[in-house]
Amino acid sequence: MTRWENYVSSAEKIIGAYKGSLPLHHFLKTFFKEHPYMGSRDRRWISQLVYHYYRLGTWGKNLPLQTRILAGTFLCETQPNDLLQALQPDWNTRMELPAAEKAVILEQPLSPEGIFPFTADLSEEVNAGAFSYAFLRQPRLFIRVRNNKLDKVLQLLQQKNITYEVFENKSTIALPNGTKIEELVPEKSWYEVQDASSQQTGAFFHPARQETWWDCCAASGGKSILLKDQQPDVKLLVSDVRRSILENLQQRFKAAGIKNYEARVADLTSPDAAGTIGRQQFDGIILDAPCSGSGTWGRTPESLTFFKHDEILKYQQLQKRIAHNVIPFLKPGGSLIYITCSVFKQENEEVVAFIEANSRLRRQEGGIIAGYDKGADTMFAVRFS
Repeated sequence: MTRWENYVSSAEKIIGAYKGSLPLHHFLKTFFKEHPYMGSRDRRWISQLVYHYYRLGTWGKNLPLQTRILAGTFLCETQPNDLLQALQPDWNTRMELPAAEKAVILEQPLSPEGIFPFTADLSEEVNAGAFSYAFLRQPRLFIRVRNNKLDKVLQLLQQKNITYEVFENKSTIALPNGTKIEELVPEKSWYEVQDASSQQTGAFFHPARQETWWDCCAASGGKSILLKDQQPDVKLLVSDVRRSILENLQQRFKAAGIKNYEARVADLTSPDAAGTIGRQQFDGIILDAPCSGSGTWGRTPESLTFFKHDEILKYQQLQKRIAHNVIPFLKPGGSLIYITCSVFKQENEEVVAFIEANSRLRRQEGGIIAGYDKGADTMFAVRFS
């Protein structure tokens, strides 16, 4: 058996054993630990085959497993490679064709719903075709440059001949996925790793000096750092249901030079949130709600196979419950920023309608933040007041 056939065989074993109960990259790490004889090149090729397979979503599911694995590389790559040259040389000569023409060669036409099986649930602002076909390309890595260090960051990237794109705002930089940015730019206070669409949510914050803000589902704190960079004088409370996450947040804040904030563990699904937050009122509340994460599945394409449709409703109920419990803490005239990294209308527009129907708040601006045209995640953000 050739090296290339071994790679495909290993990919078949992984796909057969993987059941989606943990992230694919964790499963792959365990698999390779159990096969220590595989070198870095072997691991890279096998991982790529597996990820390409899952990027196909439900497309071509009637194909034999080995054929579908190779078809994943054919559809997801744009340049000839040694594996297809060895196993499918005819395909390898056609690698620069558009994906739709490649699919015709495979006698399995492409369609949005063929890749993304939940197109009927998409928010109206999402372009179903562009969003679905973007799964065939790995998203890029994005950083947000801080503290006016753009020139210094670019100088370090240029010294290492790293391909990059600077966005119009002069703070967002796109890099090839897998770029070891922490090695290239060792000074952590110069940047934050943050998806381009996530960075755009900050356009809805509009903080003023000495205002009180609450990032109520803060997770690792990316939105809070964005807020503090806009207005360092904001009096900030961060909370999350998990103490371990807040500990990670505090380490991230320390690296970013963020001080003068308060952190609390809070279960905001409980109606007695006041017991944790007290009677404090806020000028702004960031509700980066727990969600399906469907707008980020380009980074975890295994979700196309293992996500269950009924989970959308479960997330929506969770989002409504949290929104209902945090809105009373908003000052009259204050701003609620509702954010998800979902593309589903049940988690986006329907929750907006719920908030408007059950509070004095009204939508002021925002909607879908499309990332599929730039190798980024797709998000949803709305400002209420």
